[in-house]
Amino acid sequence: MTERVSSEVVVEADAGILTITIDRPEQRNAMTKSAAHEIASALIRLDDDPDLRVGIITGSGGVFCAGMDLKRFKLGERPVVDGRGFGGLVQSPPEKPLIAAVEGWALGGGFELVLASDLVVAGESAKFGLPEVTRGLAARAGGIFRAPRALPRSVALELLLTGQPMTAEAAHRHGLLNRVVQDGKALDGAREIASAIAANAPMAVRATKAFALVSRTMTDAESFEAQGEYTDPVFSSEDAIEGSTAFVERRKPQWTGR
Repeated sequence: MTERVSSEVVVEADAGILTITIDRPEQRNAMTKSAAHEIASALIRLDDDPDLRVGIITGSGGVFCAGMDLKRFKLGERPVVDGRGFGGLVQSPPEKPLIAAVEGWALGGGFELVLASDLVVAGESAKFGLPEVTRGLAARAGGIFRAPRALPRSVALELLLTGQPMTAEAAHRHGLLNRVVQDGKALDGAREIASAIAANAPMAVRATKAFALVSRTMTDAESFEAQGEYTDPVFSSEDAIEGSTAFVERRKPQWTGR
C-alpha cells in the first residue's frame, strides 16, 4: 500500500518491506527538515510494526539524494531530527535491516544516508561523494568516520579531502556496494534482497544485525563472551523450534517473531 506521508516523502508497505522514497526530484531530493522528520517517523514504524521485516530508502527521479538543501541551510534550516540526526536516520539507524537503493547522485548527506544503511544497491551510473569541504563545511552526519570504516583509508580520505565523487564501479570494487545493476533497476535489486531477508525469522535477523554491528570493535574472545545476550533468546524462541520443524517437514516456516 502506497502512502504519501507528505509532499516530500512517499512510504509504501508491501510483503513485509517498507519502502521510503525521498520525493523532491526538482531539487535532486535535497533533504529538508520536514522530510527528515517524515523519514524518522517511517523508521520508527519499521521497528515497531511486527509485520514489517526490512526497509528500503531511495529517491525519486533518478537521483538518490543531493544532501542538505543549501538554500534552506542559508536561511537557517537544519534537516536534522533530535536524537536521530541528518535525514532522521544517520544517528539512529533502525534495528531492522535497511537497504539503500541508489540511482544517480548520493552526495554529502545523501551519501551519509547510504553509509548509515546496512546494504546498498546502485545503478551503474550512480556516483557517491562527500563535497562538504568544497562548501566550507565538514561531513559531520557520519561521513568523517563511517567512510573510513566502509572503505580503504586512503580511498575514504580522498573522498573526504578532495570532495570529488566516486563511481559505482569503484564503490563496488572497494566493497561499499552489494550490487551494481542496470540504471533504473536499483529499487528492483534492493527489493530482491529485501524479500530474501523478509523470508527469514525476524528475531534471528534483528539479533544478527545488532550483534554484527556492536561486535565490530571486539576481539573474537570478547565476541564469544558477549554474543549470548543477543543469541540466547533466539535459540530459545518459538521460531527456533518452528524453523527446525519446518525443515524436517519440508515446508516453509511460519514465523511468529516469538
